[in-house]
Amino acid sequence: MRANRKLWATATVCLAVVMGVTGCGKGDDKPADPFAGLSADAIAKKALETTKGATSVHMTGSGTEDGKETSVDVTVDGKGSCKGSMATTGEGKAEMVGTGGDLYIKGDDAFWTESTGGDASAEGPDFGKLLQGRWMKSPAEAAGSEDSDNFCDLKTIFADMEKETKTTGLTRGDDADVDGTAAVVLTGKEGAESTTLYVARDSAKPYVLRVVTTGGDEPGTVTLKDYDKPVTVEAPPADQVMDMEQLMKEALKG
Repeated sequence: MRANRKLWATATVCLAVVMGVTGCGKGDDKPADPFAGLSADAIAKKALETTKGATSVHMTGSGTEDGKETSVDVTVDGKGSCKGSMATTGEGKAEMVGTGGDLYIKGDDAFWTESTGGDASAEGPDFGKLLQGRWMKSPAEAAGSEDSDNFCDLKTIFADMEKETKTTGLTRGDDADVDGTAAVVLTGKEGAESTTLYVARDSAKPYVLRVVTTGGDEPGTVTLKDYDKPVTVEAPPADQVMDMEQLMKEALKG
């Protein structure tokens, strides 16, 4: 019966734990801080450096610039494959697919009018009407030009993020949860603009999970997830695609 008495004693101690009297077993153990000894600035820099090494990412976000709100949803890898969409208030919406270095764009009338610098009421080609829901193919050399938004360039996306994300004068707050992933929260302020950086609480892969900017002229939120997952993309069917040469021929006919 000694064993039974020992079991009863253990159960009694554990009950005391539940009531907050003492500790029992592993229930009150806290995971070690993966960033112990690092300053908030050091964590931010480590996170950005790690993020730059990712092979793919799914990025969603929205923000305001010049009084217009833009939203974006894109999945992109480091091999030129991407798929997603973007929309800007008063400037239309567009879907984009990138594969093999080529970029395919399908936008509404407002998008094409804004993109071509035209005026829907002015004389000249109506590109939205000419494309009529088809995809316009932008060749690799154009998609990679300096004038391109580099929608499918993972390195450029991460480089821009690193350039625009504050990594000095930060403070570390209470940890948070970002879509089910534990995150360290870093905050900083410059003038009227405040930035909050959420970093995965992971010593091996402290990826940036979210960046929130408030105040200032360009508030917005960007969320990053699905790091290093394969990106499968297929080019649109050929009969739904119009390249630049075809488009110009159709424009000249008008």
